[in-house]
Amino acid sequence: MDGDFVRGLRSRGVDVITAADAGMIRRKDEEHLSFAAMQGRALYSFNVGDFHQIHTEWKSSLPSPPTSAKG
Repeated sequence: MDGDFVRGLRSRGVDVITAADAGMIRRKDEEHLSFAAMQGRALYSFNVGDFHQIHTEWKSSLPSPPTSAKG
C-alpha cells in the first residue's frame, strides 16, 4: 500500500487500516475480503482482477435480502 496515500487519508480523518496493521500480510485474498466485511470496512486493492472475481463469488453466496409485499 502506498504510504503517502494512507497518510493522506488519515490526515483527513479517514479511519484506515492496512493489511500490515491488521496482521493480514501473506493471507489469502478471500481472508482479506472476509476480514473487511466483518469489520464493516471497504476494501481497497491494486489486485483488481482477482478481487473482482472473489467479490462476485462472495456476493452470490450471500442470502438474498427479504422483499416487501406491496399492497
